[in-house]
Parts: sequence; structure tokens; C-alpha cells
Amino acid sequence: MSKSFIAGVAAAVAIAIGSSAISLPAKAAEEKQSVSKASAKVLKAANEAVQAKKWPEALAKLQEAQGIAGKTPYDAYVTNQLLAFVYARQNNYPEAAKAMEAQIESGFVPAAEQAVLFKGLASVYYQQKNYAKSADFGQRLIKAGGGDGDTYTLVAQSYYLDKKYSETIKFLKDYIADVEKRGQTPKEQSLQLMSESYTKMNDNAGATAMLEKLVSYYPKPNYWDNLLFGLMRAEGNGDKLTLNIYRLMLETNTLKQPQDYTEMAQLAIEQGTPGEAQRVLEKGFAANVFSEQRAKDSNARLLESAKKAATADQASLAKFETEAKSAKTGEADVRLGQAYLSFDQYDKAAEAIQRGIAKGGLKNTEEAQILLGIAQIKLKKSDDAIKSFKAVKDGDPKYVRLANLWALHARA
Repeated sequence: MSKSFIAGVAAAVAIAIGSSAISLPAKAAEEKQSVSKASAKVLKAANEAVQAKKWPEALAKLQEAQGIAGKTPYDAYVTNQLLAFVYARQNNYPEAAKAMEAQIESGFVPAAEQAVLFKGLASVYYQQKNYAKSADFGQRLIKAGGGDGDTYTLVAQSYYLDKKYSETIKFLKDYIADVEKRGQTPKEQSLQLMSESYTKMNDNAGATAMLEKLVSYYPKPNYWDNLLFGLMRAEGNGDKLTLNIYRLMLETNTLKQPQDYTEMAQLAIEQGTPGEAQRVLEKGFAANVFSEQRAKDSNARLLESAKKAATADQASLAKFETEAKSAKTGEADVRLGQAYLSFDQYDKAAEAIQRGIAKGGLKNTEEAQILLGIAQIKLKKSDDAIKSFKAVKDGDPKYVRLANLWALHARA
């Protein structure tokens, strides 16, 4: 939320009171309202003190006006108008808020000025941690047509901090849907509050859906980390699935732990992509992720092994391609495409994998579609990549989930 919104109470009061002169608002003028003779002298003196910025003197006069017998409702309205201004100038926002509320309840505030008071009250009550009133006046501001993005954030935060998580979700769901309908980007803070509210209500599906929306609009590593953590730690993950999760972690800058770099490299070597292992380890060393000397030494040896295997692998690619093309099923073509992918030859990788998928007879069609999508992302063919990932809709639910996350990354 912007500081200007929270700090705007004094300004809101100043606008509400206008020039600080005791002049009749439009509505009051139409109804021939005026300050009574009983209050006129004291309020005139109070107003003169306000104009001279003599706040203690003005406050004393206004407190005197409050005690005048026979004062009219309009006298009280003008008194509260001046009181709000004086209290705000003294940074006494709790008392300013009381005076502003009294103005609203009086019925004399012109419609054009009500939104200003609603905004000031929503702000000051938020500062006082009176979140119920902050949300109430924020909602009234929205209904009055004066709500902006900061207003919606303030109302949502007020509900959330008041531990009204279901209200937070309901309020933001409608707001976010409206923002998206207009083709605009929802505020990051709104999506965060939605996700956290679902988490507080132990609604993992709702929280995950909001995290997915967050990475769609704000593809930050911490959001990706939260999304991928559960998938990586799930029971029963095979080595192939684990390597493919690591690939997305590497792509979204969430591969951080030294053991993750090591395991990814080992899995890549075991699954026939030593070029990928070499690239991962080189990135790890460049980022200084291996801080302990033992880890540096062991991973240096692993890197040398990967380099030797990658050199031999590259030398055999031409022969492997000939064999793969002549094979009746597409398994060899997919493995060839994976090899090309590990050596950053993305056009050849996409061609080989597409050929393999077309032939059929694959051991893991879901993985083949994901590998094809990765190659297409690298070729900057995002639309094609999304189609490839979306083709993974049957089979192992974990692969379906992973493919959906890759599709989110492709959109970002």
C-alpha cells in the first residue's frame, strides 16, 4: 500500500473543511442552514484561531462550543468540521476520526465530500489497527465510486489482519476477476493476500491456485520455490520425474542448494545426458554454491567425468541419429532429442522428439511432451511449447502437474 494513502488523513480533513472558513456547504446552503446565534461567536473565534494556526486556542474554543446549551445539529456539524481539522494538524488522528465520523452521521456532508472523509477514516482506522472500521469505510469509499487500487488493498489487508480470511478471499476474488476481465494485471499484494488467506484456512488447493496465478503475473523465484517444493518432496518420485523437476527449478532460478546441483548432475549422467550434467555443474561453480572444500572437490571430479562422457556422447550423435531415424518406434528419437537438448541444439532436439512422438511406442509419452515443450521454449516458440505441455493431460498425475507448471513458465 502506498505511504501517501496511509499518510493522507490530514490532507483528507483539509479538503473536507475546504478553506477553513465557516461557509455553508452546498447542501446546507440549499436548506438555508446557518450557525445559530448561540454558537456563532464562539465558532467565529475558533475559526479565526484556525486561520492563525493557533491550534490549542482553536481547540479550547471548539470544546467550549461543544458545551453550549441550545446548539443546533448544524452547529455541531460545523464544530466537528473544525475539530477534525485541528486534531489532524496536531496529529491526533483518533480524535480527528471521531469528529469526521460525527460529520458523516450529521447528514450535512455533501455527497461530493463524503468520499474524502471515507478515505481519511479508512486510513486512520487502519493506522489504529481498528481493522473492522477500516474495512467498513474502505467499502463505503468503493461504493461511493472513490476506490482505487490502494483502497482495495487496504480493505483486503484489514480483513486479513482482522483474521477474517473468508471475507478477504471473497472480496479479493471479485476484485481480481474484475481486473482480469478488463485485461489488466492484478496487484501482486492482492494475490499474496489471497494465497495466504487460503493457507490460513488450510485450503491447499486454493493457496496453490493463487501461487500459480502469482507466477503467471510475477514469475519470481520465491513463488516458484513454493510451488515446486511440494512436487519435489512428494513420495514416490522416480528418477526421471525428479530430473524433470530439477530442469524446471534450474529454468526458474530456484535451484539453490549444493546437493540439488549434485543430484541433478548425477541423474543427468545416469539418464544419458552428460552434457546437461556438465552445464549444471559449471553453473553451480560459477554461482559459488559449493562452499565446503569437500563438496568442491567431489563436484569437480563429477564435472570432469561429465565432460569426458559429454565428449564421447557428442562424437556418437551422428551414428545415433541414423539408428534412431530407422527405428520403428519413437523411443530412440526421443532419447536423441534429449541428447541434442543437453547440448543446446534445440532445433534438432525438437525435430527428433516430434518424430519420436509421431512414431509412438514410447515408454513415457508424458516426459517426451515435456522435453518437446522445453526445446520449444528455448527456440522462443512459447505458443507451441504451451500446446506441447497441455498435451500432457492423462497418465501420471505428477507429470500432468509438472507439465502445467512448465506451461505457466512458458506463458511468463
